[in-house]
Amino acid sequence: MNHRTLAWRLFRRELMRGQLRLIVAALVLAVLSVTSLALVSERLQQGLSSEASKFLAADRVLRSPSKIDEAIIIKAASADLQVAQVLEFQSMLFVGEQLQLVSVKAVTENYPLKGSVEALTTLPSKLPQRGEVWFDSRLNQLLQGQGSLAELGDANFDVSASFARLPDGGFNVFASAPTVLMNLSDVEQTGVIQPGSRLTWQYQFSGGEAELETFSEWVKPQLTTSQRWVDVKSQDSPLSRALERAEQFMLLATLLGIALACTAVGVAARRYCQRHYDAVAMFKTLGASHRQIREIFALHLGLTTAVGIVIGLVLGYASAFLMMTLLPQELQLGGFTPSLRPLYLGIATGVIAAAGFTLYPMLRLLSVPPMRVLRKDVGPIGLAGWLNGLAAVLALAALAYIYSGNFTLTWVLLLGVAVLALVLAILGFAMLSWGRQLGVRTGSSLQLALAGLRRRAGDNIVQLVGFSVALMLLLTVLALRQDLLQDWQQQLPEGTPDHFLINIADYQRDEMQQFLNDNHVKATDLYPVIRGRLGSINGETVRRSVTKEDEPEQAPRGIGRELNLTFRTELPPNNPLTAGQWFAADATDEVSLESSVADRLEVGLGDRLSFVIDGKEFSVTVTSLRQVNWETMQPNFFMIFPPAVLAEFVPTYIASFHHPVGQPELVGTLVRQFPTVSVIDVGTMIAQLRQVVNQVSLALAWVIAVVAAASALLLMAQTEAGMAARQQELAIMRTLGASGRLLRGAVTWEFVLLGAVAGVLATLVAELLLWLIKTQLFELVVTPHWSWWWSIPLAGALFIGTLGRLACRRLLANNCAVLLSQR
Repeated sequence: MNHRTLAWRLFRRELMRGQLRLIVAALVLAVLSVTSLALVSERLQQGLSSEASKFLAADRVLRSPSKIDEAIIIKAASADLQVAQVLEFQSMLFVGEQLQLVSVKAVTENYPLKGSVEALTTLPSKLPQRGEVWFDSRLNQLLQGQGSLAELGDANFDVSASFARLPDGGFNVFASAPTVLMNLSDVEQTGVIQPGSRLTWQYQFSGGEAELETFSEWVKPQLTTSQRWVDVKSQDSPLSRALERAEQFMLLATLLGIALACTAVGVAARRYCQRHYDAVAMFKTLGASHRQIREIFALHLGLTTAVGIVIGLVLGYASAFLMMTLLPQELQLGGFTPSLRPLYLGIATGVIAAAGFTLYPMLRLLSVPPMRVLRKDVGPIGLAGWLNGLAAVLALAALAYIYSGNFTLTWVLLLGVAVLALVLAILGFAMLSWGRQLGVRTGSSLQLALAGLRRRAGDNIVQLVGFSVALMLLLTVLALRQDLLQDWQQQLPEGTPDHFLINIADYQRDEMQQFLNDNHVKATDLYPVIRGRLGSINGETVRRSVTKEDEPEQAPRGIGRELNLTFRTELPPNNPLTAGQWFAADATDEVSLESSVADRLEVGLGDRLSFVIDGKEFSVTVTSLRQVNWETMQPNFFMIFPPAVLAEFVPTYIASFHHPVGQPELVGTLVRQFPTVSVIDVGTMIAQLRQVVNQVSLALAWVIAVVAAASALLLMAQTEAGMAARQQELAIMRTLGASGRLLRGAVTWEFVLLGAVAGVLATLVAELLLWLIKTQLFELVVTPHWSWWWSIPLAGALFIGTLGRLACRRLLANNCAVLLSQR
C-alpha cells in the first residue's frame, strides 16, 4: 500500500476519534474567530465611523485660523474627495430694535457632507440661499414683533427658517453665542471680515477610507502649528472614547480567544502524538523509512489544517454576515464591500497555529525507536523542552502581530502569558502540595483522588494551569464587557439631562428655580459662571496657546484660553476627590482643580495659581484635586473656588435638565418667560450616542461567545490529555479488586478538586489582571468581585468535575481485560 494512501486512510479513521477532532475544532475556532471578527470589525468601523462622522459633518476636518493653500483643495479633488468649506466668526446681529452677539457659520452649498441640519420649522431648502439666513432656535425671541429682516454688518438678510441643531454643533455648551447659518458667498458683502478678525476656517472632507488615509498622509506634514487635522477619534468626546475603548476591548479579547484556541491545538496535538507512539514503532519495525513516516504524519497535519481552515473560513464568513443582519439598518450589508484582509488573516492563523503548536509533539513522535514494540517503557528520544516553548511563543507572537499590527501589544501579551503561566504553576504546585498532606489523613474515594493528584503532580499542574487560564480569561473578558457597558450606561442613564440653560442672569436665578420646581423639572443645581484667565503658577507667568518670542520657553504651560470659573460650597456630584481636602465654606484663598488639568499644568497640592478676571488679579492655593466625569450631561468645571474668592465679580448661571415626558410646550414657555436665557437641546446627540453604544455592545457579545467557545475547547483538550495515564491506573486498580463505585468516586473527586482549585486561581489572577487592564488601558473604576470567590470555585468544581466524569465514562464502564487491551 502506498504510504500516501495509508496516510489518507489513517486520517479518515482518526478524524472520527477524539484528539484529531479536537485539533480540527480548535483550528476552526481560531480561524472562525479571526475571520468573523475581522469582518464584523471592518463593517462596524465603517458603519460607526460613518455614523460618528455626523458629529463632524464630514469624515475629516481641517481647522485653520486662515485660508489654506488652494493646492490642498485641488489635491483633495484629484483624490475623489468631496470638500465643503465653513467659515465661523462672531458679530453683532440686528433685528429691528434688538441686537445680539451671534456666532456666524457661513457654509458652501454642499454642507454638510455627513448628517443633516435638524429643522425647527419647515426648511425651504437644503441650505440658506443667497440673501437668506437661518436662525438658531435660541434667536427666536429676536423675531417677536421685529419682522423677518436681519442686519449683519453692511448687509441685510431675510430670515427664512429656524433650525434646532447643526450636525457639527459639538458638545461645548459654554459656547453661549447662538448660531446664524448663512451662505459663504454672502460674507464679503457684510464687510465684517477685516484684517485681524478672529476667524475659524473648517475644510470638511468626505470620501473612501483608502483615499482619505492617503490624503491624510499627504496633508499632515504640510500643516502649521495653528492648524489641526481632526477625525472622530481625535475628538475629545464621549463618542470617541466609547469607540476607542470598544476597539481596544475587541482587539484584546480576540487575541485572548486566539491564544486559548492555539493552546487547545497544542494540548490535543500532544495527546494525539502520544497515542501514535506504538504505531510509529510498528511502522519502523516493518521497514518504513523515516521519510515515509514523516510524510504520513505531515499529510495528517496538512489535511487537518486544510480542513480546519476551510471550515473556519466558511463558518467565519457565514457567522459574520449573519451577525451583520442583526445590526441596525444603517450598519447592515448595504454598500459594504469586505476587503481580503479577513481571508488572509484566517488562512495565516490556521497555518501558524497548526505549525507552531504541533511542531514539538510531531518531532517527538518521529523520534520514537522501534524497540517500543517490545518495551512499552521505551519512549521517544528526549528533545529539549525549550523547543516546545519557543515554537509556541513564536507562533503566538506571529499571530498577535499579524492580527493587531501592534509590536508593543504583542510583547505585552507574550510577557503576560509567560508571567501568568509561571504564577499559576507556582500557586497550583503549592495548593497540590497542601493536598498531599490532606490526602494522608483522608479515606475512601477522596483519599484515592488526592493520591492520584500527588502521583501525577507534573501532569496535573499542566492541567491546572490550562483550566485556570481558560476560566480566568473568560472571567476577565466577561467582566470587562460588563464594566464597559455599565460605564457607558452610567454616563447616559435614563433621565440624563438633555437640555442646557445658559446665560441665566443673577437676578433671574430664584425665578428660574421656581419655574423649574413649578413644572416638576428634574434639573441640576444652578452653577455660577465667571470668565477668567490663568495668569501664573507659583509666581511664573504661564505660556499662552502659541508661544511668543518674548516668552521664555521655561515658562509653565498654560490653558491658552479664557476659562469658565465657578464657586460652590459643596463638592459637586460625580466629582470625587483624588487628593487633598474640600475647602471650608468660608475659605478665602483656595481652589479645587480637575485632576487631568492639574497633570497637564504640572500643578499639585500647595501650589499657588494666579487668575485675572476683568483686569483684576488674585492668587489662590490648590487644596484639592477632583476626578470629573465629563460624559455626564451636567455642568462641569476645571476650577472651583469658595464663594468668598469670586464675591466681587458678577456671574451668570448655567444648569441642565431632563425634559419631562408629556410637556411639549415646556421649552417654548421657558423661552417666552426668560427671553435672554439660551436653551440648548442635546437630546439628539444623546440618542445618537446611545445608538452607537448599543451597536458596539452587540459586537462585544460576539467576542464573548468566541472566548467562551475557546475556553470550553481548552478544557476539553486538557481533560482528554490525561486519559492515557488514567486508563493505566484504572486497569491496575481493577486488577487489585477496586470496585466501580470507588473508582467513579475517585475520578469525580479528582476533577472536582482540580476545578475548585482552578476556580480559586482563576479568580485571584483575574482580579489582578482586571486591575491592571482597567487602570492602565481603559481608565475604569476598579471594583472587586466578591461573589467570584465562592461562585467561581463552585462553578469550576461542578463544570470540570462533570466534564471529567463524562470524559472518563467509557473507561470506568470497562472491565480489567478491556482496559488492558486498549493500552
